[in-house]
Amino acid sequence: MYVLKLFSGILVASKIGNPPVYGRLPYSFTRSNTTMSQANPTARLEARISVDLHSMLKRAAQLQGRTMTDFVVAAVQTAARDAIEQADVIRLSLADQECFAQALLSPPPRTDALKRTFDRKDKLLRSE
Repeated sequence: MYVLKLFSGILVASKIGNPPVYGRLPYSFTRSNTTMSQANPTARLEARISVDLHSMLKRAAQLQGRTMTDFVVAAVQTAARDAIEQADVIRLSLADQECFAQALLSPPPRTDALKRTFDRKDKLLRSE
């Protein structure tokens, strides 16, 4: 079993029970004249995954020429965006769909207020 941890945009995978790695790693870098308060804020994400899933993610990332971090973050971001877009879609029952279509095909007659609104719009557009 592996544990995935996201530290400042870097995904670290380690076997459960192994001590965390500290110190200066090959992918560590420093920014000149940049303090932590000035850097982009990041959040940490952990997930326990099976050895098989870890191998699959690693292979998929290698096939795309990406790091595991980049691959996982991109996949999670895409999945989150799709879930949000799907939730934002208006869902109508069949009866609601028929009612909506009927309202579009046979709109009610214009009220006096609606006629005044269209007249004002026409007047404003003509003055430009």
